[in-house]
Amino acid sequence: MKEYNLNESYITDIPEKKALSTKNLQVYYGDNHAIFDANMDFPRYKITALIGASGCGKSTFLRCLNRMNDKVARVDGNIMYRNVDINSPKINVYEVRQHIGMVFQRPNPFAKSIRENIIFPLRNTGIKSNDELEERLEQSLRGAALWDEVKDDLNKSALALSGGQQQRLCIARSIAMHPDVLLLDEPASALDPISTSKIEETLQILKKDYSIIIVTHNLQQASRISDYTAFLHLGHIVEYNSTANVFTKPKMQATDDYVSGNFG
Repeated sequence: MKEYNLNESYITDIPEKKALSTKNLQVYYGDNHAIFDANMDFPRYKITALIGASGCGKSTFLRCLNRMNDKVARVDGNIMYRNVDINSPKINVYEVRQHIGMVFQRPNPFAKSIRENIIFPLRNTGIKSNDELEERLEQSLRGAALWDEVKDDLNKSALALSGGQQQRLCIARSIAMHPDVLLLDEPASALDPISTSKIEETLQILKKDYSIIIVTHNLQQASRISDYTAFLHLGHIVEYNSTANVFTKPKMQATDDYVSGNFG
């Protein structure tokens, strides 16, 4: 693999309002320093893609943003959300995750009906009104572009859905909680091209109401759906800019090599 000067980087200042910011974020797995000095502002109501080779730290970085690394890594620095450092030990992690939802690489629906996949977590947050539960059920399934496909089978097991439908159900389950930010860790990597296209269409619609941060290994996907892109290499944010600039006018040699296929 080529060696690059990782002391140099290009991080743009975003003009939009910020959904999340990281300040001097460091992640350690034991003695392994996995993320170095991550300073980034994520814009509201946009899609930000995190790209880079396997093992570069993009999923580790993403999981920090709603405290999913708490039991597996040491995370130093600040993660600012609504002027609050959510990386503080005093913060209620479960409350953080209601505001910052997450969808994982492989669909993980509950072994329950489609209806209960949405309603069960809502009940656990204290919502008792059946009218509100049913309203959120329909809203979230519509938001994930799944309602028309499942509205007549809401009592069917979620495990009977196709992989793409299961992943959209997981998106619906997350947005039913009315988060501000939606994190997605390679949500289409296990899906066929048609299901992937539906996921991408869904995200383009959702960004009107949610700030979306997505890890993807698929450069074409990042270029198609994201407004901003961050390129990571060996735990460093090498470049962060508008997606158009990252893919057509990258500032850093490592970024240019990666997006042009000359990396490694």
